[in-house]
Amino acid sequence: MGNAIENKFQKMGARVKVTRDRLTPMRIDIRRDGAGEYFDVRHNRDIDVQVCDVQPADRHLLLMMRRLRPQRNEPANSKFLGGHDERSWFVAAVPESARARSVQDAKDALKPAEVWDSMREHGVPLDKRDRRRTAAFLRQGEWFFLPRPWVKVDEKLVIKHEPIRRGAGKPHLCQFMHRQGGETVYVNRSHPNGLSVAAFAQLPEHVKRQRGWRRMVRDARVFVKGWVRHPDHKTIWLSYWHQVVMNTETRARAMRNVAFLD
Repeated sequence: MGNAIENKFQKMGARVKVTRDRLTPMRIDIRRDGAGEYFDVRHNRDIDVQVCDVQPADRHLLLMMRRLRPQRNEPANSKFLGGHDERSWFVAAVPESARARSVQDAKDALKPAEVWDSMREHGVPLDKRDRRRTAAFLRQGEWFFLPRPWVKVDEKLVIKHEPIRRGAGKPHLCQFMHRQGGETVYVNRSHPNGLSVAAFAQLPEHVKRQRGWRRMVRDARVFVKGWVRHPDHKTIWLSYWHQVVMNTETRARAMRNVAFLD
């Protein structure tokens, strides 16, 4: 089975190391060794690993990890889109509700409703839906930027050089940002998704005084303009306000099995 999977990854120009690990039900990561980046897939004997689809020209594939003895209320299959985006390899968990069977199914499932609505509004044809730049959106990694030319923001409410991030991933830095609504949270390396104000208040004083805490806003409507930078992606330029929406990966239960975050 290992050789068959390696051959599928080789078709898209990638290396993979598949390891049977009795302590790890399933986990997928992007690692680096002397030969460069590779996909690191680990699973125990209760998991069957398959490649459902590979698109060599597009440098993407759809990987499935099938539970031979699924637990109650647990999906039988977890699927991951792996591929190359601009400068590096990536892996994204695909929402189980999509029941993706192909690379294209997975790409479509990762687009949130706001992106599909914007595509319909701007008349973007389906054969252009996977481009990084269309009239309906710009994409940088897992983030989509939807044009909102009518948005006007008081300069006093604009934040400069502000990061957006998913979990513990490397942040995408935005030149100008404005937030509407959302929940204030406290973030550090141990709590990358943030603690509510109430939860932070319950921490021991010596923990609250530790360095690295950052006050941020979760689940706000976010608008950005100017440049957006990330070390693994080309810088994009937004000449007016765009609304920021993330792909749907966080809706996948399998996301907890993805170690790599860009």
